[in-house]
Amino acid sequence: MTLLYDGSYEGFLSLVYEVYYKRLHVKKIQREKTEVVLFEEVLEIQTDEQKSQKVLSALKKKFSSKNFTTITNIFLCDSKEFEKPLLEFIILGIKDEKNLNNINYPCILYIKNLEKEIFRVAHRMYGFVRFEELEDGTLYAKIETKYNVLYFLGKHFLNRLGDNDFIIHDIQREFAFVKYKNEIEIRHVASFDEPEYSKDEEKFKNLWKTFFQSVAIEKRKNKKLQQQLVPLMYRAYMSEFENDL
Repeated sequence: MTLLYDGSYEGFLSLVYEVYYKRLHVKKIQREKTEVVLFEEVLEIQTDEQKSQKVLSALKKKFSSKNFTTITNIFLCDSKEFEKPLLEFIILGIKDEKNLNNINYPCILYIKNLEKEIFRVAHRMYGFVRFEELEDGTLYAKIETKYNVLYFLGKHFLNRLGDNDFIIHDIQREFAFVKYKNEIEIRHVASFDEPEYSKDEEKFKNLWKTFFQSVAIEKRKNKKLQQQLVPLMYRAYMSEFENDL
């Protein structure tokens, strides 16, 4: 049986509810309708707030903080098809949480490796985020990332930027981590007007590019190695690479 759901966290928890209580045999999980194979049985799962809350409460009660956090982290790997392994991970844990220490289960090995991968992406982005100063002094950064690491980036820069207000804007996913005075939240940003930058911002950008160029040794330039260390996908909003795009 193939299950369809809307791609939301609540939708996935509703799916877990249906699978667990109705003992469904799942072959595949899809986030949206696609062309299906003839005679394939397809069930569309409707997001149900009560069912999702019931599953969420059960997971918090049944799982350790570490394993519950793993479930949340995996859901942020939104460019991967993680649903079926994560469903299997959850069901194994509900039966006996000790099962989750056994990497002989393919789903557990997959989940553990995927969690390490999202941590690597987040850690790499710590060094690739470039803030620009807006007119009111707020620091603003645009990002595009493989996984949804906005929360990790926001948490990281809360500890690095002190009392400074800042915005980290995930252009692709249309979400922004906003720290303004004593308020901290992740907001949905469907569209936005290009912000006004401070008068000093262009000076800072030019200084950064000048520094980047001055420390480079022409004879030792290695474009291939440079792309391995700083992949093209991370360069879109890095001022030192503006002329290379």
